[in-house]
Amino acid sequence: MKFAPMGRMLIIIGVILIVVGVILHFGPKIPFLGKLPGDISIKRDGFQFYFPLMTSIVLSILLSLIIYIIQKLKG
Repeated sequence: MKFAPMGRMLIIIGVILIVVGVILHFGPKIPFLGKLPGDISIKRDGFQFYFPLMTSIVLSILLSLIIYIIQKLKG
């Protein structure tokens, strides 16, 4: 039974990879993602800078909430 923790870890890594793959596949189809007020976008001649500040904050809050709920359900 010493391989049980490794199996659990591989399953978790697999689920994370599936979630990331779904986000990468369907991410461009989410209308508000990357276009929220507070995202920094600077366009000049021959230069473009984009930093999704508000999008990063919203995603961080959502991921923190999901992790909190998962931990509460575990025990």
